[in-house]
Amino acid sequence: MNKHYRSAIPASCTLALVLGTLSVGVSTTIQAQVPIVKPGAPGQATQTLSAEEAVAIAESSYSPADVTFMQDMIPHHHQATQMALLVKDRTNNPALVDLADRINGTQADEIAFMQEWLAERGEDVPAPSNHQAMHMHHDMAGMASPEQMAALAEAEGTDFDRMFLTLMIRHHDGAITMVDDLMDQPGSAYDPVLYEFTNDISNDQAVEIERMNGMLVSLSEDPRSGLKAGVFDAEQAISNLELVASLRKPDGFFDPANPAERGARALDEEDDQGDERDEAEAESEERSTTIEDDARNSRRPMLSFANTDMAFRDDVLVAGNYHGFNVYQLQDDGAPDLMASIVCPGGQGDVSIVGDLLFMSAQENRGRLDCGLEGVTEDVSVDRFRGLRIFDISELTRPRQVGAVQTCRGSHTHSVVSGPDKDGIITVYNSGTSSVREEEELEGCIGEIPGDERTALFRIDVIEVPVDNPAAAKIVDSPRVFADSESGVAAGLWRGGDHGEGTQDTSPTDQCHDITVFPEANIAAGACSGNGIIFDISDPAKPTRIDVVTDEGFAYWHSATFNNDGTKVLFTDEWGGGSRARCRAWDPLTWGADAIYDIVDGKLVFVGYFKMPAPQLESENCVAHNGSIIPVPGRDIFVQAWYQGGISIIDFTDSGNPVEIGYFDRGPYFEDEIITGGFWSVYWYEGFIYGTEIVRGLDVFDLVASDYLSENEIAAAKLADQGGLFNPQQQFRVSWPAEPTVALAYLDQLDRAKALSNDMQATLRGALERAQVAMTADKRDRSLSRELNKMAKTLSSSDVSADHARRVADLSKTLKGIAKGLRG
Repeated sequence: MNKHYRSAIPASCTLALVLGTLSVGVSTTIQAQVPIVKPGAPGQATQTLSAEEAVAIAESSYSPADVTFMQDMIPHHHQATQMALLVKDRTNNPALVDLADRINGTQADEIAFMQEWLAERGEDVPAPSNHQAMHMHHDMAGMASPEQMAALAEAEGTDFDRMFLTLMIRHHDGAITMVDDLMDQPGSAYDPVLYEFTNDISNDQAVEIERMNGMLVSLSEDPRSGLKAGVFDAEQAISNLELVASLRKPDGFFDPANPAERGARALDEEDDQGDERDEAEAESEERSTTIEDDARNSRRPMLSFANTDMAFRDDVLVAGNYHGFNVYQLQDDGAPDLMASIVCPGGQGDVSIVGDLLFMSAQENRGRLDCGLEGVTEDVSVDRFRGLRIFDISELTRPRQVGAVQTCRGSHTHSVVSGPDKDGIITVYNSGTSSVREEEELEGCIGEIPGDERTALFRIDVIEVPVDNPAAAKIVDSPRVFADSESGVAAGLWRGGDHGEGTQDTSPTDQCHDITVFPEANIAAGACSGNGIIFDISDPAKPTRIDVVTDEGFAYWHSATFNNDGTKVLFTDEWGGGSRARCRAWDPLTWGADAIYDIVDGKLVFVGYFKMPAPQLESENCVAHNGSIIPVPGRDIFVQAWYQGGISIIDFTDSGNPVEIGYFDRGPYFEDEIITGGFWSVYWYEGFIYGTEIVRGLDVFDLVASDYLSENEIAAAKLADQGGLFNPQQQFRVSWPAEPTVALAYLDQLDRAKALSNDMQATLRGALERAQVAMTADKRDRSLSRELNKMAKTLSSSDVSADHARRVADLSKTLKGIAKGLRG
């Protein structure tokens, strides 16, 4: 940024010019001079001022905050030049050398400008090298510590490149923070030249951060980093998975002229300004704005075709979409065959299945009760639908809408809690996250009016659906689950904002995004915007809070998943709302991540974090999103969607040390443009992993044996009984049959941990091999049955560490079950 900043005309000169101009042709009346006084503090004398002194007091061409900003930015810039001077002797990376040269030039020019600005106003000009003179905390300003600077000076080659880029990105981001902090101060940056300077800092530093992130990604050894872009032909990276099938969206569920749903600015080839900008950037090979800013300024079409969530029943998969939903029949090899496409716009499109009823969430103002395509333009309309749709899918190829429950904030997600009960009632929790609709349109919908406890915020909806008459479905209660337990005030939990210096800005808790129910234990986990919550759902119609937690690194509590035993909860943070790049090389690994909690005596106890580790480009929206448990007996394994960060599989059996054991990823849709895409949801169902890709379609994966997961463990997972049903936000404990494969899965885990002797392992494996032969032939073997029971007894009394006691107990139980089957 080689710019010359000219100081603005002092306010006193401006005032003289204005007065001189006004005196031409204007009749004025000379008034007698009266005293000008300034009262002091209570008890102090009043002072008499001259006119000049009075004007000086009102001088507002710059503020104390402006001075502090300039004084802090001088040493801040100086450290950047110190870092840049280290480059040439420590790396031969031409891109990095060019970057350092640019930093040296621009930062030196800007230091000179700031020094001149301060001197002209008679303010103290700090020595550039006096870093300790800064008013802002060094961490907030992104300043490297003396230890980090020393380590950087000692590094060489690729290690130096990584360290330099990491420190410089943080340093640049600190400069942007300093500008933001200045702009928060009243009367700051009133000087037009200073205002231009601060804007240039924010924009130029952001563009340079984007460039440096790309350099860091290129240095990553992770195969997922730097994949080639393409809408349908992007480069792929895969580990310990096999891509079984990949289906594009069906006809009618994408715009043939714009299948990627790019913004209008990106598509408009007649945009002269856009053409000029593209030509200028092509000549300089540099962007003048960030990819994120370009995306923010793009216009989007009214109808969206984004794939969303999935639900399964028997051999049926229903994939939700902002435009409706698609019904697939699952084949034995896991591949889905399209059966029907149902158009019913309105977003969100999240789906659940109970028997022959399908529930679908809709939240957008354009949604119509009649599933019409024309949208709704009026502020108030009887045609608008925002809430929970109910379809009869007894005839899968021709579903019928048989019920529609209107809600004040629409339906972003919903959770099937229970039912049908003995009275034929299904209970559903509805989570609305949109704006409150007009009360004229739906009675009882009151927005955020201070002091009005009737507000539609700070509550969830409890909906009851009669199976025999879905049209009579209705909201039976809207409990204020966030209320203060003592005062009863509705806004009783996190009120929004940061948690202190260097922490995340967390959304206020006035909604739940997801509520995942675990009926067997009568509990639910709520990811509720600003808090993670455990609810008691013994009475499904009246959920009550058991425990509440906050996290200073979470921006938006998004989803929750229990382990198979219901003794842990994995919460996700949707930092950036899912449409922004939040897996960049410099993003914190505890922001936009998973937080793992153990449930101890009904309380949530934080244990660890996990974030997909492959650094992503600025053109890839990436953050933690939806996933499910892979039912491997004896382990807690989770498969999860990360939008354009792909799919990640983690083992969180040790809650404090989650480990990634598999992944799949594609390159971005476009190299220099971000669109909302990637995987929305990834779920395990009946032996396969299914993923809805927002733009591209539907993918199916199979697990592949590796050092992390044995063939026996994978086979045992495929034997798990899921009850022929999977709904998002609804979890049931799965069980495994007493078969040799399951026992061998436990043995593989104990062998991996060296928890049993080699002799014991060999004896057990030999017996289980014989048991498998007998069971396959449907034969009984009482001798082998007695042998297995004896082994089970020996295992139960064996001396193993507490870490493996549960696994040994489950193995012993499985051996007894196999023995019972062989006995007949």
